[in-house]
Amino acid sequence: MTPVLVLFFGVPPLAAVSSDLVASAVMKPVGSVVHLRRGTVHLGLVKLLCIGSIPAAFAGVLLARALGRGQQVQDVIRMALGVALLLAAAGLIVRAYLRLLEHARRRDGRADPLPQGRPSVVLRPYSTIAIGAVGGLIVGLTSVGSGSLIIIALMALYPNLKASQLVGTDLVQAVPLVASAALGHLLFGDFHLDLTTSMLAGCIPGVWVGAHLSSRAPGGLVRRALAFVLLASALKLLNVSNRDTAIALALVLVVAPVLWMLVRQHHGFPALASRKPRGVKPAA
Repeated sequence: MTPVLVLFFGVPPLAAVSSDLVASAVMKPVGSVVHLRRGTVHLGLVKLLCIGSIPAAFAGVLLARALGRGQQVQDVIRMALGVALLLAAAGLIVRAYLRLLEHARRRDGRADPLPQGRPSVVLRPYSTIAIGAVGGLIVGLTSVGSGSLIIIALMALYPNLKASQLVGTDLVQAVPLVASAALGHLLFGDFHLDLTTSMLAGCIPGVWVGAHLSSRAPGGLVRRALAFVLLASALKLLNVSNRDTAIALALVLVVAPVLWMLVRQHHGFPALASRKPRGVKPAA
């Protein structure tokens, strides 16, 4: 949302971040209620993440203000947003690769059996609070990271968590995180009520339509498209020329699918996910 406002509608970066966070603070609780009802939230992790993320998100707004005024702070926010989007795109790739490794280990019998019921998780307080603090600071500065960067760190720190619990935990902890960042931007940012109202008018039906589309589209296709859009947005926010951006995106379109097919074959999977390897029964 933020790069779209900056690149296509000419909204100043700080105003885009402020309005996006306030709109997200309204939208985030909807999905959280669903996950709480389904029991796919680890409340202990949510508490630890919030201890680090809530003050850090608020501090991120103050840091943006301390970096300068006027055009100077806009340039800083734009640069930070570009870097955060690059990290988010890289995080999607890392997440896909970790899932591929996990499937390979289970196929070869090298992984522990899948946990039945709620998996036991040994909490790592200091590491979890640190993840929350870093993620909160990035969200406060750029509005990016509550649903991408933090979940990658949780996957690495708590590999026993089910995918549904990872998503539910990340979504619930994002509610107070985004609310804290939104409050900071309401007080010290560049919040525009008319801009946020217009965003919400489109976001509410858009979320409903998008949820139905994404539930039917292949997950891998959605992640690839999102990573490509994030990369394109990041390059433009970092002031890469149109020619260089086009060359980089064309190389990604040509090279990335070939590399991913080679990676899949290296781990014993067919090059294309739609094909099933011979002699291997699908997992239950």
